[in-house]
Amino acid sequence: MPLYCYEAFDRVGKKTSGTIEAASAQMAKEVVRSKNLMPISIKSIEAQVSGFTIASLFEKPVDHKSKILFTQQFAVLLRAGVPLLQSIELLVNQFEGRLRRILISVKDDLKGGQSLAASLSKFPKVFSNVYVQLVRAGEATGKLEGVLERLIDYLEKAEALRKRVKKALTYPIFMISFALVVVGVMITYVVPNVSKVMAQPGKPLPGPTQLLVNLSDFFVGNFWILLGSLTLFVLFFLYWKSTPRGKLILDKISLRIPIVSYFSKIKAVVQFSKTLGLLLDSGVNLAEALDIVTNIIDNSVLTKSLDNARDKIIKEGKIAHYLEETKIFPSIASYMIDTGEKSGELAKMLLNVGKDYDVILTDLTDSLVSKINPIMTFVISGFVFFIMLSMFLPMLEMIDVLETIK
Repeated sequence: MPLYCYEAFDRVGKKTSGTIEAASAQMAKEVVRSKNLMPISIKSIEAQVSGFTIASLFEKPVDHKSKILFTQQFAVLLRAGVPLLQSIELLVNQFEGRLRRILISVKDDLKGGQSLAASLSKFPKVFSNVYVQLVRAGEATGKLEGVLERLIDYLEKAEALRKRVKKALTYPIFMISFALVVVGVMITYVVPNVSKVMAQPGKPLPGPTQLLVNLSDFFVGNFWILLGSLTLFVLFFLYWKSTPRGKLILDKISLRIPIVSYFSKIKAVVQFSKTLGLLLDSGVNLAEALDIVTNIIDNSVLTKSLDNARDKIIKEGKIAHYLEETKIFPSIASYMIDTGEKSGELAKMLLNVGKDYDVILTDLTDSLVSKINPIMTFVISGFVFFIMLSMFLPMLEMIDVLETIK
């Protein structure tokens, strides 16, 4: 039955709003009136669930926090014994925007006989393949609330990992941007004005000052050409980076940089181990779980290595041996996975590996941030010192001339 959003006045003239189900807009209006309300507007929500609207362009995407909150509330309702369909109906009114529209669509699919996993799979940008497969496993085993609770932990840790990686990159990017702005302003505006004042007829400027003046003249004289070229280069780079070949080349380069390579591999170990362990522990079969896991690794070169290992694992069923062949997993991680495989506790051991290397990744991120800070400060200080020196050298020469005259 279609869902309608209404606005109305109550008996005391207070404006109120809500949602109701009705066969038509006219029926919806009658239902509102039966609640002793005077309807102002009745709008169908159902028509906007999957169709394109101008308003949908300006909607905020479903953020990670909202997805975690939805999963938490959903798990609580199911744990309290509330039926699946009723749980979704209750959650519809708890959210707004895109997530609300998605939940309305899910509710209708459930009423039409579809499974929850099949309905969620229609929204891959919100509910990842891992999320959908875990929900499917929970539905099949009758332990959906337990799977959702595991998903909450998985989503929270994935968000924590994303924030750590972002933290490692944010400061140096900010410092580089700040340095470029400061240097750009000084070269474009400060240096030309100061050089005019400091220049002495018939006497050349000191070497560092002249170099700075030449750079300033070049940037000021070719500003629009340089800005246009830089803009075109950035746009081309972003396009090239988005292509499979461009991404592959960049990923190969990143794996040749020692620190970046180690960071990428440890991150892949954490993502692979945690996700595969969670999928296996939730009842997803090995072949399907490996298909999912190999697609969540960020680096395409590492993904290709794991793809090759996956095919061999599915054929022979030996996980640890082929994971070690990828040169991604450290020997200790491979040994722990091998132990879990032989003891029949593979899922548990994979989760332990993911947990242990998550700690290593955290320490590595914190270490990189602590080392990058002084390096960036030193580099920026060097730029500022050079500019200030270039400005003061002519002043010192002028002082020497004045003292000689005296």
